[in-house]
Amino acid sequence: MTMATLSSAFLFILSCFLACSISVSGRPSTFLEDFRITWSDSHIKQIDGGRAIQLILDQNSGCGFASKRQYLFGRVSMKIKLIPGDSAGTVTAFYMNSDTDTVRDELDFEFLGNRTGQPYTVQTNIYAHGKGDREQRVNLWFDPAADFHTYTIMWNHHHIVFYVDEVPIRVYKNNEAKNIPYPKFQPMGVYSTLWEADDWATRGGLEKIDWSKAPFLAYYKDFDIEGCPVPGPANCASNPRNWWEGTAYQALNAMEARRYRWVRMNHMIYDYCTDKSRYPVTPPECMAGI
Repeated sequence: MTMATLSSAFLFILSCFLACSISVSGRPSTFLEDFRITWSDSHIKQIDGGRAIQLILDQNSGCGFASKRQYLFGRVSMKIKLIPGDSAGTVTAFYMNSDTDTVRDELDFEFLGNRTGQPYTVQTNIYAHGKGDREQRVNLWFDPAADFHTYTIMWNHHHIVFYVDEVPIRVYKNNEAKNIPYPKFQPMGVYSTLWEADDWATRGGLEKIDWSKAPFLAYYKDFDIEGCPVPGPANCASNPRNWWEGTAYQALNAMEARRYRWVRMNHMIYDYCTDKSRYPVTPPECMAGI
């Protein structure tokens, strides 16, 4: 191979690399680089030069923040340390939302507060083409208030996976071929809120918030968004070379599948798929497997 051929090949590879790199957003160095406060800036405090934040809930207000941009496919993760002690009636939410009124897409993590000594429950929900009511609840197998843990949403053309650390707790397959809605047309922003919801959050609203325990504090760090920003390169979302579309991410691997089954067998406490009072006929997506 001649030097000219090598040079041409190098330039081609470099151009491909640059084209791919501008289509993917990476981890911000500080909170305000990729996010903005959307609700009660007095209740969100930056820590460690903005590399971490504290969310505060008291009788005056909760709080919330959102990404500055929307994304179409990719992976979003955050490390969160939840409210310690008696957190009954509180909800700490981390989710993606298309911010469209009627035909919204949404992918939810909601951490439901508990009485001291009781397990923390994480509720996941999925809205696709405006249809939601797909709740699943899992009791976490560790104390999420004792330290930071990583919560991740993986979203590609093949499936949506919710992870707690490296453990998949929820899988929603793309089964458009069976006329099952799948979010793939609308970009979504990344959101988080801390708020009071004692009419439903803990034991269906039986356990009320104890304001004598306020302020309630949650902590976030390591904000990681890797996806196709919108607005951005027009062909990014359909690019099969995006790493999250790779073969390794199109289905759970054997280890992930074992962990997923372990969670469902040992820690799942509610699944809309098996709730015959709400769904006498099993929803079709529940038959899809992983």
